[in-house]
Amino acid sequence: MKGKILTADWVICSAEHPPIREGAILIEGSKIIEVGPQSQILAKYRHYPIVPLTERLIIPGLVNAHTHAPMSILRGVAEDLPLMTWLTKYIFPVESQLRREWVYWGTKLSLLEMIRSGITLFCDMYLFEPEVIRATEETGLKALLGEGLFDFPSPGYGPLEKGLKLTEELLDAFQNHKKIKIAVSPHTLYTCSPDTIKKCIKIAEKYSAQIHIHLAENREEIEEIYRRYGKRPVQLLDELGGLRENLLAVHCVKLTNEEIEQLAKKGVKIAHCPESNLKLGSGIAPLTEMLKAGLIVGIGTDGPASNNDLDLFSEMRTATLIQKGLKEDPTVVTAKEVFAMATEWGAKALGFRDSGKLLPGYRADLAVLDLRHLALQPDYNPLALVVYSAKAGYVSDLMVDGEFIMRNYQILTIKESLVKERIAEIKEEIFRIIKSNFTPS
Repeated sequence: MKGKILTADWVICSAEHPPIREGAILIEGSKIIEVGPQSQILAKYRHYPIVPLTERLIIPGLVNAHTHAPMSILRGVAEDLPLMTWLTKYIFPVESQLRREWVYWGTKLSLLEMIRSGITLFCDMYLFEPEVIRATEETGLKALLGEGLFDFPSPGYGPLEKGLKLTEELLDAFQNHKKIKIAVSPHTLYTCSPDTIKKCIKIAEKYSAQIHIHLAENREEIEEIYRRYGKRPVQLLDELGGLRENLLAVHCVKLTNEEIEQLAKKGVKIAHCPESNLKLGSGIAPLTEMLKAGLIVGIGTDGPASNNDLDLFSEMRTATLIQKGLKEDPTVVTAKEVFAMATEWGAKALGFRDSGKLLPGYRADLAVLDLRHLALQPDYNPLALVVYSAKAGYVSDLMVDGEFIMRNYQILTIKESLVKERIAEIKEEIFRIIKSNFTPS
């Protein structure tokens, strides 16, 4: 028998569709065929097996629009510091001694956490990215992945030219992959020269690939770029030809109104990381203005060393609440908007246009929330529950391309005990590096 029917107390197809009470989803292979009330679907498709999800709420799989997954191994290494101090005095020194196997197991640890946060699709930029790819393939999630590129030598690939070559090799190898796309990932404008950015743009054009870069993250970046080039970051990137529809610009905290309009005009996609921006003291991105300008904005957690978790439910809540407080207006950045950011807009930003909604023709990428948790009762308003009440750990099931990755809280593709065992060993190895080089905050 091909296909199956999922039934649940509620189905939320998208931010714009009213939640379906006593809903059902017909899935064949990796795709959604039909969604509607249980009475309608079950009467029409009598011979399909039924997967009853009692006291459950089904939503589209969440999209983490920006992270550095392997950095879970550096969670807690340095805290309560400004971005540049955090990076240059603590993170970069440890990363200079980074090992391939650390990246693999750190990614596995983050994937466990993302699955329990209802995430089916994520975007990653880091070092030794082939190890991130390997871990992601084994786990079954979808991702936009790219090796972080710098002007200075990387522990992952050595000199920049090798990093550019590795990026092209990955683009070649994964151009037809069903679940993984490769991005060209220059780190920032202060770690990549204009010449490096131009080379990255050229590669992206050659492969019709996305470009993934941190942009206008904090005041220090604005000042440093202006000191070097006499321009603000957005202006510099525009003059280099980088503002385009296939650009995923991360953070964008320090933008003028003119720059917001410029980004919107060029079709740039934004990855908004509110909790990391708050924790590093970078500021609060002008999200309300971005949405008014028509920008497609996704939500990212950033890396688990600067957040310090991968809970996208928390990220949704923070994204809307800080704007309401900042503007002193509870009507700005609504639950619908922030839910769209964490689902369909995030999927568009990452280039997965057949994910992010539970509608016919879309991929069967979904998360199932357990309504028996006290914070999810009563269920007058399912969408509000997802945005304002849900937390990582409330997800009981996760499906990607029609296959369960987690079922009844049991993750099926990763041996959790083995990951914990290896992380404990890596922690001791990193701790020895920390003790021999510097004292963490």
